[in-house]
Amino acid sequence: MLISDFDYNLPDELIAQYPATARRDSRLLVVDDSMDDRRFSDLPTLLRPGDLLVFNDTRVIKARLAATKETGGHAEILIERVSGERTALAHIRASKSPRAGSRLLLSGNVIAEVTGRDGELFALTFSIDVMPFLDKHGDVPLPPYLHRAADETDIDRYQTVYAKDPGAVAAPTAGLHFDSRMLAETRAAAVRHAWITLHVGAGTFQALREEHIEENRLHSERVEVSQECCDRVHETRAAGGRVIAVGTTSVRALEAASAGGELRPIDGETDLFILPGHEFRSVDAMITNFHLPESSLLMLVTAFAGKDRVFAAYRHAVREKYRFFSYGDAMFLTPGRPA
Repeated sequence: MLISDFDYNLPDELIAQYPATARRDSRLLVVDDSMDDRRFSDLPTLLRPGDLLVFNDTRVIKARLAATKETGGHAEILIERVSGERTALAHIRASKSPRAGSRLLLSGNVIAEVTGRDGELFALTFSIDVMPFLDKHGDVPLPPYLHRAADETDIDRYQTVYAKDPGAVAAPTAGLHFDSRMLAETRAAAVRHAWITLHVGAGTFQALREEHIEENRLHSERVEVSQECCDRVHETRAAGGRVIAVGTTSVRALEAASAGGELRPIDGETDLFILPGHEFRSVDAMITNFHLPESSLLMLVTAFAGKDRVFAAYRHAVREKYRFFSYGDAMFLTPGRPA
């Protein structure tokens, strides 16, 4: 398979630059035996008593920082992962890459020292605790296709209403459509909820470099799937219900936890790359946004629902002027034949 096999034409004006007025106001394209244009507020009618929704409860941190090099030049820091109370791994954008031992000057006279490299990432040691500093001085790390600076709206809307465990630098965007009322409505429809944690990294926006897809390797992300979540999945399937993953991150977490053939708790790292031909073991349906051309997330979706069916749905979404990417509309997908 080639990366170019997963390209599609998307007019720039369909890339949503701001969220919908209300979370549930988004559109929902249902892709089952046919395609059905719905509203996200219709979701409870698509669910069945006994189904299980699996959410990613990661919380987006304010990971973007403006910095000044000791030489006076400007730099931008994007935290990829907070590794300790005063340490982090980060992407750094500057006219010249900083060397080990150099220091970056931040707000409030805080210093971040470059202590080394970990692949493309820079290891940083801060002069104060990282998390409180980010919360006070950092900016929301909006995706690169949102051609604007983060504002006050993004603090709330680039975060799920159920976000709990801080550590992500990109939102699990399928969850952005849920509000507290929607969570209550799904419970009232006898649909159960379960939670995983996968801290989404900035690598989710990075382009694949090798034209032959199988030659690429995905970034690693921190993941936790609890025994309680596994029990709920097993109970749901034993009773004939469906396990519905809210977002590709929930899919990735559940499938990583099922890599041994049976769903088991995990607490560690995953670099699972889901491609067409993957045997899904723990997911029966999924809710997801529309993804970038040639992206690993689009490949995951086609692996689940079938490439021809997904690309037909994307062409339909373009014709019908759906909104794309993080702040865009959503899809409800059932399994399809492999591409």
